[in-house]
Amino acid sequence: DFVSSVPPEIAAQNLGLTLEEVAKLPQKEAYFAAGPVPDPSTTLASARSEADISLVSMHRYPLHAQQPRIVPGGGTQRLVTSKEFPISTTMSGSFIEMQPGTLREMHWHPNADEWQYFIEGQAEMGVFLAQGNFVKDQFNAGDVGYVPMGAGHYIKNTGDTVLKILLGFNSGIYQSVDLSEWISSNPKDVVETNFSLPPGEIDEFPTGKIFMKPKN
Repeated sequence: DFVSSVPPEIAAQNLGLTLEEVAKLPQKEAYFAAGPVPDPSTTLASARSEADISLVSMHRYPLHAQQPRIVPGGGTQRLVTSKEFPISTTMSGSFIEMQPGTLREMHWHPNADEWQYFIEGQAEMGVFLAQGNFVKDQFNAGDVGYVPMGAGHYIKNTGDTVLKILLGFNSGIYQSVDLSEWISSNPKDVVETNFSLPPGEIDEFPTGKIFMKPKN
């Protein structure tokens, strides 16, 4: 359903397709699509390593001392949860920096709402739900954005400088499902059926978690 909801250029950048190929994808919601019975398969994933930072106070966490998650050409993320900051049992936070043109790919948080405080730069943020409901807004430094729990969304740096955003979640446990991760963790025939893809086109889709997609 996101294909009919979000701008075509966002879907194209996220999925690695051309605008013409995106236009051929289903333009309505697919709840259960009939397809061939899949062969048994398993998907392995490597967990992200956590930085080992010693706390000097139970009420203060040195986020910038953390080694960030780096996406070459795209940006960085620093994340703090109750695992790193035990006293924060009901809240987690993230600080991301994105290079111009970079897309924080479409994703959703199954266990928390998200608040965004835009510190520097310009951005576009889109939120999509079922049945084609979609909202898109432009953000500048000092603006605040909100995404309800479970709602798919993306953030794109639309400016010519680094975009800096502070994110807050109302859960001490951080959970995120990225579109690329969802696609690559499902059997190919299931994805082909739900996206009505011709043979071979699925090979252009992401084969692993993208997180951030640099400008093409």
